[in-house]
Amino acid sequence: MGATGHEMTDQIWTLLRDDGPLVATAIHAGHAVRPEVEALMAIDEEGRLREEDPFTDVWTSVAPTQVIGLRSRFEVDLNRPRERAVYMTPDQAWGLRVWENSIPEEILARSMAQRDLFYDAMRTLFESMAREHGRFIVLDLHSYNHRRGGPEAPPAAPEENPDIIIGTRTMTDRSRWAGIIDRLIADLRAFDFPTGRIDVRENVKFGGGNFAHWTHTEFPESAGVISFEFKKIFMDEWTGVPDPLWLEAIGEALRRCVPGILEEIRSA
Repeated sequence: MGATGHEMTDQIWTLLRDDGPLVATAIHAGHAVRPEVEALMAIDEEGRLREEDPFTDVWTSVAPTQVIGLRSRFEVDLNRPRERAVYMTPDQAWGLRVWENSIPEEILARSMAQRDLFYDAMRTLFESMAREHGRFIVLDLHSYNHRRGGPEAPPAAPEENPDIIIGTRTMTDRSRWAGIIDRLIADLRAFDFPTGRIDVRENVKFGGGNFAHWTHTEFPESAGVISFEFKKIFMDEWTGVPDPLWLEAIGEALRRCVPGILEEIRSA
């Protein structure tokens, strides 16, 4: 089930904790917004969904420890710095008008408090993983649009929009994780997707967001965050309808990468 099926809770994320040095996160999978926020919004539900990362939560099952965002990034974006975590102007939100009028300070404060609690929880989680395993890997799962011109317009140029982008720019020292990154990319390139081999490249357009940057800053010796941007070839980005064959294929591709990741991290 996608994140759109989660019930509204006070906590804006879920954490499933298990053993091992691997965690998968889908912090933009959420779609829900709390009623007091939704009442202020100019953007409609379909517009929100188009810029969210639906179904990425499904893929977190490849790791024993899983973190899933439950709320829409239009309520509070867990992948942006605190001062920009709530989109205040259209230039912060792909040119979209998010709010009818200004946001009352107390409502904004409640959104930011939840964002702070999330980062506190991630600090506790990662401290625990660092103690237990020394080094650990975070698979930071996202998706991106490639048909912004409209449902009937041609897709964005594939030369500049790989099917999977691996973001590693936020790493303080890529060489410490090079074996894992290079093997991961090779394994993804070798996988037989529904259309055969697909385009997987590193740091094209996206290099990782604030969540990865924060993690690498706070845990420079122990954390390796690999940020994924999956082109929305697994769904119709205008209707929100998924392609089950592609959803399963991407999940299987990630699952097949896990043994290599664990082998590399344990041999380092």
